[in-house]
Amino acid sequence: MPRALIVIDVQYDFCPGGALGVADGDTIVPGINRRIEDAPVVILTQDWHPAGHLSFASSHPGKAPADMIDMPYGPQVLWPDHCVQGSHGAAFHEDLLTDPADMIIRKGYNPEIDSYSAFFENDRETATGLHGYLQSRGISRLMLVGLATDFCVAYSAEDAAQLGYDVQVDISLCRAIDLDGSMATAKARMLAAGVTLLD
Repeated sequence: MPRALIVIDVQYDFCPGGALGVADGDTIVPGINRRIEDAPVVILTQDWHPAGHLSFASSHPGKAPADMIDMPYGPQVLWPDHCVQGSHGAAFHEDLLTDPADMIIRKGYNPEIDSYSAFFENDRETATGLHGYLQSRGISRLMLVGLATDFCVAYSAEDAAQLGYDVQVDISLCRAIDLDGSMATAKARMLAAGVTLLD
């Protein structure tokens, strides 16, 4: 089976001008579209938070974006309100080719658990259903692109590798937040998990 393409969170709130804008996040869209046109299987992920999500700094009086708190499932970075269900910021970038998608995975919709990975919420137990879908299609090889490299892309790639997939991440078609050195840490974690990084 050819390699399936997983496009992570190419949404307005992660692009420049968005609530959690990643520098040059919109510049990767043409390259991702070329990948989409050539891919036999395409899966898109979409961050999809209810208003008042507990990962939002605004849900914790006295806290600011980038502060850390302890949640029942472990440490949690607090974010600006972003990708709120039905908002413009939650929409896919208008130039992204979405029609070829075989599947769209929405994540982060549980108000009490954040969800970086395309495979599991941050409690590391609640599955999104993507693994089962890929298994049912007989897919074992994955290519990941999208936003942001050091959070949702990296978590998805690590989980995929730990689930036994042959995983590549095209770093040239990702962009990072790089919060306090998070990009270097994410690269090291992905390599340690057996992920191949293409630059």
